[in-house]
Amino acid sequence: MPPAPFHADLAQGPEGGRATWLQADDGLRLRMLLWPAQSKGRVLVLPGRGEYGEKYGPVASELARRGYGTVTLDWRGQGLSDRLLTDVQAGHVGDFYDYQRDLAAVLAALEAAGEPAPMFMIAHSMGGCIALRALMNGLQMRAVAFSAPMWGIDMSIRLRSAAWGLCTAAWLGRFSHSYVPGSGPGSWVLTQPFDTNSLTSDPEAYRWMVAQLVARPELGIGGPTLGWLNAALRETALLSLRPSPPIPAFTAVGTQETIVSVAAIHRRMTQWPGGRLEELPGARHEILMERPMVRQAFYDAATTLFDAGRPGAAPSG
Repeated sequence: MPPAPFHADLAQGPEGGRATWLQADDGLRLRMLLWPAQSKGRVLVLPGRGEYGEKYGPVASELARRGYGTVTLDWRGQGLSDRLLTDVQAGHVGDFYDYQRDLAAVLAALEAAGEPAPMFMIAHSMGGCIALRALMNGLQMRAVAFSAPMWGIDMSIRLRSAAWGLCTAAWLGRFSHSYVPGSGPGSWVLTQPFDTNSLTSDPEAYRWMVAQLVARPELGIGGPTLGWLNAALRETALLSLRPSPPIPAFTAVGTQETIVSVAAIHRRMTQWPGGRLEELPGARHEILMERPMVRQAFYDAATTLFDAGRPGAAPSG
């Protein structure tokens, strides 16, 4: 795997982090980031829309302290992976199936390089949507932890109907590359002050996210396109029709969540065999970038689940 740029100073992750290039089966170049495997195995971290690997350096550090290594990636169209449009700031994808190509490329590259296969997964927001599809399609994981998974988008019924109509018109009129109304090429954290942000209630974490993109603006992207929104609405609707996979799962969502559909999360977790849902008081969308108390609650629950799922682990109870 040829080396790719890796900004260790921004990531603030464990020692030994690195990045490599890999290729999806449709020819797109993707960036994968790895931190060393630890005694308890490796966790595959699936980021959300608009994110990039360095943002998960602190997550890798926390997992390393708990005995787990980390691997993550920049999805197509974001981070340092290939962008899909002439407007490189547009957050676009034509079909959510393409993200499954990215995930398959990561797993294949790890296997080809003789790297330990991840046994566990943490999936945030859009990554939670991608992870759910992969698990339904047979991806083998011993356990998975979801952070505010995008199993639906927070919209009123009236707005959702309008969004479907707008997306259909965009597809028919060939302007699916246009930004969703109200968004644009600016990265969200660089255009929204902390006081009105929907991502985190922790001002220090917000300043850190801003500082990363000020230092390396090429890592960020702007708002989603109508094509992305259309693909997201279609994928979440299709996933809602299928049963939850029989894999141990923990899901956390904040009580101040306003980006993904909390109702869809509740519906999914009530029918997940052995699944557990926890609502974290005062937390907003980015659980892993929240106040220390919130982050620790998530890590405690996730790694307790992972510990129980390790080969040879004693059964609980």
